[in-house]
Amino acid sequence: MNPESSRILHSLQRNIVRGVITAGPLFITWLVFTFILGVLANAGLPLVKLLGMPFPADSWVNHAWLQYGLSVLLMIALFYAIGRVTSEVVGRQAFALFEASLERLPLVNKIYGSVRQLIETLASKNQAGQRVVLIDFPIAGQKSIGFLTHTIADAATGAPLAAVLVPQAINPSSAYLQFVPMENVTETDLTMEQAMSMLLTGGAVCPDVMCLSGHLPSSKNAEGSDPGGTCLVKDERPAAAGYNAPERAERTYMGGGHGYVPAPESGQ
Repeated sequence: MNPESSRILHSLQRNIVRGVITAGPLFITWLVFTFILGVLANAGLPLVKLLGMPFPADSWVNHAWLQYGLSVLLMIALFYAIGRVTSEVVGRQAFALFEASLERLPLVNKIYGSVRQLIETLASKNQAGQRVVLIDFPIAGQKSIGFLTHTIADAATGAPLAAVLVPQAINPSSAYLQFVPMENVTETDLTMEQAMSMLLTGGAVCPDVMCLSGHLPSSKNAEGSDPGGTCLVKDERPAAAGYNAPERAERTYMGGGHGYVPAPESGQ
């Protein structure tokens, strides 16, 4: 291959990769929103078509694009109405009766209860109920990001066990459910948003600091402050500023608002 052809192929490859990196997040976002809008439209479309039956078939009311938009708006309005009604005392009582009737239906109660618990866990603002942890998976010594969703007890020994959901990178919708002894679970200071960003980007987007506290099941000590731990901190201070530190330096997270300080040298 002559140098000119090699240069053209190299430029073509570089520009394609750059285009994928630039447009990839937008494309994935568009796919997600298209899927959500499609689900909403399919749910509300039967009612919209029913309302359009009195009008002639060639009427603008029966245009496909208009019915699609009306279906989405109808479902959004329905969700708003349900949320508004259930925020009132009477609405909560009525919804409680509806849930009680669902619990009497075999198979339906299992599916509904599991889905509701999952949605409440993901939507909860209480970080204690949706902690980001690390476990040895798939083999010992290899750490994987997981979400601690529940804790149970071993019937024989009474030792606590952690139910950890381990999503797959790039495709978090597929995951493994692992039951791990609590002492083998390492707690982190990552938020749900940071963990999902790391999974969706394959680790390309991740914080420079990750604190491994290892304190479970509580992330607070007896005094109510942060327990502290050991962190790996990416040191990006320029050499011109007088620093000659390695690229990554181990530091200690003091907790209680004291932040990060250099780890003491051995023998101190």
